[in-house]
Amino acid sequence: MVDRDLVLKKLAFIETRVAELRTQARLDAIDHDIREERFVVHTLQLAAQAAIDVASHIVSDDRLGEPRTNAELFELLHRAQWIGPELTRSMRDLAGFRNVVVHGYEDVALGIVKDIVRNRLPDLIEFAATVRGKLGSR
Repeated sequence: MVDRDLVLKKLAFIETRVAELRTQARLDAIDHDIREERFVVHTLQLAAQAAIDVASHIVSDDRLGEPRTNAELFELLHRAQWIGPELTRSMRDLAGFRNVVVHGYEDVALGIVKDIVRNRLPDLIEFAATVRGKLGSR
């Protein structure tokens, strides 16, 4: 059974990181201010990791399958009708972004970082709201 309290705590963490990015990120400075770059990149990383943690917890507790990657966690949530197809794609992309940051597969493209902050933060909020809504209906 899904640990509601744990999941709700992680969802609140996501929402807090998004709020921090919305109110504190200075995207015009990340190209020349290493502290700002690190704040934005790693705050996004933390939010993405929390979403992965939520997905992993649900997939495991509901026995939805054995994902080979973090991105697959969101596919499994989609198949189990936790999240829709558009949100699934976005969350898979965020999992990929998190992997680039954490594992250093390549340099983080600041253009992508800016795009995520400008255009994809609502996806994290939608993920939190959707999961919270599903928890409420169980």
